[in-house]
Amino acid sequence: MPTDTDTLPVRDSRESLQAKRNNQIARSLGWTVLLIVSLMMLVPFVWMLLTSLKTEAEIARGGGILPEEWRWQNFPDALRAAPFHIYARNSLIIAFSHTLITLVYASAAGYALAKLRFGGARWLFFGFLAAMMIPSYATIVPQFLMVRYMPLFGGNNILGQGGSGWIDTWWALIIPGGVSAFSVFLFRQFFTGVPTELMEAARIDGVSEIGIFFRIAAPQVVPAFLTAGLLVFESSWNNFLWPLLVTRRQELRVIQVGLAGFRQDSTADWSLMMAGTAMATLPMIVLFLLAQRYFIQGFANVGIK
Repeated sequence: MPTDTDTLPVRDSRESLQAKRNNQIARSLGWTVLLIVSLMMLVPFVWMLLTSLKTEAEIARGGGILPEEWRWQNFPDALRAAPFHIYARNSLIIAFSHTLITLVYASAAGYALAKLRFGGARWLFFGFLAAMMIPSYATIVPQFLMVRYMPLFGGNNILGQGGSGWIDTWWALIIPGGVSAFSVFLFRQFFTGVPTELMEAARIDGVSEIGIFFRIAAPQVVPAFLTAGLLVFESSWNNFLWPLLVTRRQELRVIQVGLAGFRQDSTADWSLMMAGTAMATLPMIVLFLLAQRYFIQGFANVGIK
């Protein structure tokens, strides 16, 4: 007769198979949910692309999902309807400028908060955390007043009176959005993971603090640079309200403001607007696909520190 000792391997094998089966079911459910959510996220982009290939008459009468006539001519028509080469150039200049300023100053500030010891460092870090809680739209009016009354610019005197300040200039488009509190926080979280022993050894060998930053610390936080750069570039490329407020000339108009020109008070050229929006979205999609691995790794590292 089989004893309890003889049935133990059989019982363990059944429990192992049941646990493996449950794990496979859980993973299948998880992948199914992720697939459904991903498809839901793709719906607006698919609708935008399909709408950009319809005629204006078809859009007006509310046709089906797929275009009755695949009108690829909408894309060159959108490029001719407005000087998109000027808008795209301006958006690229602003996005690259904001990205460069952020990578330089935010990385230096994050390194100082993480690895340098100085009075008030903790309170300064708390200040950056508090700044992250302020909605960006709450700072629009103070920033506009600072730009408008900038002393000695745009005809203003030393008191900021008499002229227009930075209004309708590149200064207003680039300087206010240069560095964000979140970028400093992101770099600080990454730099805390860099071994302090390496830096101490470099200081003993006579390496300067700038040399330690560029030769030891920065190469170990490359995902931080890519993540911050991608976020800042995307935010600057899609910015609409601030360029609308501080610019009047078409030579300084950005691509998001240019797209709004297709929509008037009572009418809208939806086919050209969707075509222009699709072309404006394409650079960010390509940029994210190229850097998605570092982007995800960057947010994962920020969350666990």
